[in-house]
Amino acid sequence: MLIAAVCIIFFVLLFMGVPIAVILGVSTAVCLMLFTCTPLHIVAQQLFNALDNFVLLAIPFFILAGSIMTRGGIARRLIEFVNALVGWFPGGLGMAGILACIFFAAISGSSPATVVAIGSIMIPALIKAGYGEKFSLGLITVSGSLGIVIPPSIPMILYCLVMNVSVAEMFMAGILPGLMIGAALMAYTYVVARRNNWRIEKKCSVEEIITTARRGAWALILPVLVLGGIYSGLFTPTEAAAVSVVYALFVEIFIYKEFKIRDITNVCQEAAVLSACLLFILACAMTFLWLLTAEQIPQQLADIIVQHINSPWMFLLCVNLLFLILGCFMDDVSAMLILAPLFYETLNRYGIDLVHFGVVMVLNIQMGMLTPPFGLNLFVASGITERPLMTVARGVMPFLGIMLFCLLLVTYIPSISLLLPELLLR
Repeated sequence: MLIAAVCIIFFVLLFMGVPIAVILGVSTAVCLMLFTCTPLHIVAQQLFNALDNFVLLAIPFFILAGSIMTRGGIARRLIEFVNALVGWFPGGLGMAGILACIFFAAISGSSPATVVAIGSIMIPALIKAGYGEKFSLGLITVSGSLGIVIPPSIPMILYCLVMNVSVAEMFMAGILPGLMIGAALMAYTYVVARRNNWRIEKKCSVEEIITTARRGAWALILPVLVLGGIYSGLFTPTEAAAVSVVYALFVEIFIYKEFKIRDITNVCQEAAVLSACLLFILACAMTFLWLLTAEQIPQQLADIIVQHINSPWMFLLCVNLLFLILGCFMDDVSAMLILAPLFYETLNRYGIDLVHFGVVMVLNIQMGMLTPPFGLNLFVASGITERPLMTVARGVMPFLGIMLFCLLLVTYIPSISLLLPELLLR
């Protein structure tokens, strides 16, 4: 009865357009009243307990650091450097955009922030260079989604919290999949550029490359500082996030001098609103999962799945299909927070590594950010370029096949995600 009530309440409210966090809270409270003797004040206690975690401080810090760097000059200097490196290849300007997204992803932890910071500069430059509007919009919108795959990654932190997984291992596991996707996008760009005979820029001299590297050195140091500090044990992921804020402020205000002190209030407000939204969803999801765990729903679900699905690979395929479908109805981050813990017992029975499964979840979230109607990156790209949402969506479509192929590779070749954690951290 409880499972049936949860499903009915959840989907009725979902189709009514109620925010997902409110749905989770209401479902928890109603089920407690109808099916248990537990007093309702326990809901408030669980909401507090869900947020009483030091690791959660990393989320607002990484969001704030991304907001600071989006407004400052770090993104532009990254673009100048990577364009000097690869701009002379066929499709070189597009490759430079991809590399810039990879570098910015390694310092921001946010996919929308990467699209804003790199897209606001690169999309107009690509269109002006003759790459075509649809291709330019699609390339940078998809490349920006690497912001949640390449560490640090906010969805990875959320996954670690609900699944009790090491943040350092998850970050390490995202490196190879992220670089693989970036390489696939660069290869596709090269092929399309050769086919369309797009203009090739003049090859930069060694002196010019050194000059752009010197200008962007402060930006290039940040990924080494953040990730190197985490993996060396110098500081925790939360402390790394705080360091990235201080470093970004110092570089943007005192070195690049493109960020004004008066802008701090605005970026703090933006970061506070986005952080509050994410943390409210997390708190409600953790409270909802507390109820389901208390009623042994994950164990019952595992019994049903194992009875009907014999192979772990078929289970992973079903999970991927489920998330692709759910992406049409709800935010994939919320879907991960709800479903990943429900699959915990099933993963143990199939012997699927939790870190590997986490990377698969993040890649599904990446796909969800690129597909309508809830594709966040589509809305961000539409906003910064003032192009219709469907124009951006049509530009993204040719790249979705590449993303799906990479998702399947990571799903069925666990060593792509597990190689670095097993070599360096286990």
